Amino acid sequence: MKKILTIATLILITVGAIFIWWRFYFVFGEGVKAGSLNYFVKKGIIFKTWEGRMVQEGFQSPTSGALQSNEFRFSVTDPDVAAILERNSGKHLEVRYQEYNGMLPWRGTSQFVVTEVMNSEDLKTPGNSLPVDR
Repeated sequence: MKKILTIATLILITVGAIFIWWRFYFVFGEGVKAGSLNYFVKKGIIFKTWEGRMVQEGFQSPTSGALQSNEFRFSVTDPDVAAILERNSGKHLEVRYQEYNGMLPWRGTSQFVVTEVMNSEDLKTPGNSLPVDR
């Protein structure tokens, strides 16, 4: 009986460890997104994490008849990437990210974690410059 209980306990611990790894540490997806960096902030009560939001081109509609901008909410764990994002607020960015199945409090409040800033450029719109009358 003691042997069966030991084996069952080891199996439960192994299954639990595999589930925790899959839920919180397994990289579910990787990709690249582009858009205008709307805000980027370090916040938290116990775990201070970098959180950001990037507005992408186009619109999405969660319900019929409604219209809202297409947003990408993300977290950042690397201080070097966070420093680059802080300096590029309001610019058009291309970022590489990893998607996890679950969130961890010390990794941020999003399942998406930005790992690299690939490209940043100033937004070129007619409203950015004033005509010069000489």
